[in-house]
Amino acid sequence: MRTNNTQRTTNNERRTTNIRLGLSSYTYGWAVGVRGFEPPRPLDEHGLLDKCRELGVALLQIGDNLPLHTFDAARLSSLAERAAKEGVELEIGARGLTREHAIRFTGIARSIGAKLIRFVIDDAEHEPKPDAVVAVLRDAVSQLDGLTLAIENHDRFPAATLRSIIEAAGSDRIGVCLDTANSLGSGEGIQAVAAILAPFTVNLHLKDFTIERAPHLMGFSIHGTPAGEGMLDIPALLRQVAACGRCETAVLELWTPPESCVEETISKEARWAKQSLDYLNPMFS
Repeated sequence: MRTNNTQRTTNNERRTTNIRLGLSSYTYGWAVGVRGFEPPRPLDEHGLLDKCRELGVALLQIGDNLPLHTFDAARLSSLAERAAKEGVELEIGARGLTREHAIRFTGIARSIGAKLIRFVIDDAEHEPKPDAVVAVLRDAVSQLDGLTLAIENHDRFPAATLRSIIEAAGSDRIGVCLDTANSLGSGEGIQAVAAILAPFTVNLHLKDFTIERAPHLMGFSIHGTPAGEGMLDIPALLRQVAACGRCETAVLELWTPPESCVEETISKEARWAKQSLDYLNPMFS
C-alpha cells in the first residue's frame, strides 16, 4: 500500500489534468440501496444532487443502481430542471446493452441534457458475444449525434477484447468507461488494462482498493478504500489517460465495506466520499 498520498498530491500533483471530477450514484451505493440491504429512506436523484451541492461538485453520473428508464417523464424533467438550475452536469448509466436499450437511453440522455451514456454490456440474462456487441454499437452510431457512448470494462471481457469491440464499432462517439477495479474480476490489473484501453477512454471510474492476503495465507481478499488510501496510483493514471486526449470526466466510486447495520454503513460511506474528494480535488482544481 502506498503512503503519504495526500502530502504528495498537495505538493507535487496539483492540476494534473483538465478532466472534470464528479460524483456517482455508486459513490453512495449503500445509501441508494443494495439488494437485501435496502435503507429505510433510499437516496434518490435529488439526494444525490444535495450531495453535489454540499461537496461543491458540478458533475453527477447516475448509474444503473438508480435506473432512469423506470422514471416517468415528470420525474426526469424534475431532475433535469434542478440539475440545470444548480449547474450540475449530468451523465447517465445503464446495464444490458441491446439495440432497444441503447435507443431508450439516448432518448433519456437528450431529455435531461446528458452528454455521456455509460453502458455495462452484460445483464443478469444477457451476455452477448463480441460480434453481437459490435453489431449493436454500429446500429447505435446513428443515434449518437452530440452524445458519447462509453462501454465499461467489467468482469467477463478482457481489455484486449473490449478494445477490439470499440475499434470494430468504428466511431469516435463510442469509447471506454475505464473502471479502475472491475477488471480484477477477469484477472487483469489496472496497469495492464490502462495500457490497452487508455487511448479509448472517455470517462473514468475512480475506485481505489487494496488486496490483502488472507490470514491463513490461502488466497487474497479485495477491499475498497477511500481514494488515495489504496493501491491505485491515481495521479499516474490521470496523467496517462489525459495524455491520450479523449477523457473528459471522472467520477468517484466506492466499494465501502459494510458495517454491522445499514445506517452505520451509510455514515461510513459518506465519510469516505468526503475524504476521497479532499484527496482528489487538488488534481482537478
